[in-house]
Amino acid sequence: MRRALALAVTAAFVVTGVAQAETWTKFATMENGTDVSYDKDYTYRDKQSGRLVVMQALSKGNLGPSAPGKADSVGTVVAFDCSSKNMIAIASYRPDAPLEIDERWRSDKPKKVSGSDNEALLKAVCADSSKVPVR
Repeated sequence: MRRALALAVTAAFVVTGVAQAETWTKFATMENGTDVSYDKDYTYRDKQSGRLVVMQALSKGNLGPSAPGKADSVGTVVAFDCSSKNMIAIASYRPDAPLEIDERWRSDKPKKVSGSDNEALLKAVCADSSKVPVR
C-alpha cells in the first residue's frame, strides 16, 4: 500500500511539473545573437557564504538541467557577492557533462565580475536579491 501511494504521488509530481519548477528569465543577448537566461526558481542566497547562487544557460533549444543531473543546454552556476561585485564559478554543464557541484566552492577565491553577460546577470539578480530564499 505504501509503495502504491508513493508511486502515485511521484507520478502526480511528474505530470503536474511540481517536482521540476523552472522559470527561465532572459537577461542578455550575446554579440552572436544567442540569448542568455537564468533560472529564477534555482536562485537562492547561500546561508554559509551570503552569496547569491544563480544558474544561467544559453538559450539555444532547451534550457538548463531539466532534471537533477541532466543537462539539456550549456550553462554555469555562479555565486555573486552583490556589494563587492565579485563572483565564484561553482560549476558548468553541457549535454555531455551533467551538472555536478563541488561543495567546496565556498573556499574558492572570488574574481571580479567581468564580461557583459556576467555584468548583466549580476545587475539582474542583485536587483531582486531581497526576494530570494536562503538555503
